[in-house]
Amino acid sequence: MFQRFRRTRLNGHLRSLVRETSVSVNDFIYPLFVRSGEGIKTEVASMPGVFQMSIDEVLKECEELKKLGLYAIILFGIPDVKDSIGSDSLCEHGIIAKAIRAIKKSHPEMFVVTDLCFCEYTEHGHCGIIDEKLQTVNNDATLKISAQQAIIHAKAGADMIAPSGMMDGIIQTLREALDGAGYENLPIMSYSTKFASGYYGPFRDVAESTPTFGDRASYQMDPANRREAVAESISDERQGADILMVKPALAYLDIVREIKDNTSLPMAVYNVSGEYAMLKFAGMNNLIDYNRVLMETMVSFKRAGADIIISYHAKEVAKLLQK
Repeated sequence: MFQRFRRTRLNGHLRSLVRETSVSVNDFIYPLFVRSGEGIKTEVASMPGVFQMSIDEVLKECEELKKLGLYAIILFGIPDVKDSIGSDSLCEHGIIAKAIRAIKKSHPEMFVVTDLCFCEYTEHGHCGIIDEKLQTVNNDATLKISAQQAIIHAKAGADMIAPSGMMDGIIQTLREALDGAGYENLPIMSYSTKFASGYYGPFRDVAESTPTFGDRASYQMDPANRREAVAESISDERQGADILMVKPALAYLDIVREIKDNTSLPMAVYNVSGEYAMLKFAGMNNLIDYNRVLMETMVSFKRAGADIIISYHAKEVAKLLQK
């Protein structure tokens, strides 16, 4: 006798009862981009609904997020002055440190994650100190200043640090630095499997981090490599990461599932700027049922194995879940 699968599909209440995957506001981290100044809230043309904001506007945004039940954010800083090593990110008076302190003072209940990298802070747009001979990032020199940056974030009050530069050994370096400074309870969310992807384009507009030469293929992962992708995350788990991540998300759900099945840590995905923009512009041009495709996409992340979703869609999803 064949099985009649539609028996559990005909009634809407029964479909809800047997649904295997669900999405909650508790799944989301919302990205915020902060710069100096006052009263600044500039929308990014390539990412409708996403803004560069001054700290005072970020504080207002946090109030709105709380009303939606969203209490986790990830901060990206945009400095006024950039140099070869990203000095603003290594200063207790830099934009990211100021923003953390202000948010934790006004909204102590917000869970503040900080993106730890140098691409937003360097004049060349790469993720660390440049090796002039090889025309790539000097891995070990960048590890040293990454540790300095982590301590700056920790002292300012960050609740979790998320290194995104894809430096080999970064998790061990940060764990040792944080533990040595008395921050042994500060978690690290690793960008453990981050691909050299074309989906990042709009992010470079909002973060002002487009490389002035070359690309990031010499330190970010080749999109074609499955086994290496899994190995990267397993390595970061061994080094002491608390949460693993796959970035981008949508084109790499096979990798999300494979890492989930081969590690024991919570899994995050970063629903990146290009993915966001594709849905946004498709919806604005009436090419898709935007809300339906949006929620279908979020379910796909959870179904693949994600526990955490970093997404510019988070506020929209929260509003849909309230209906």
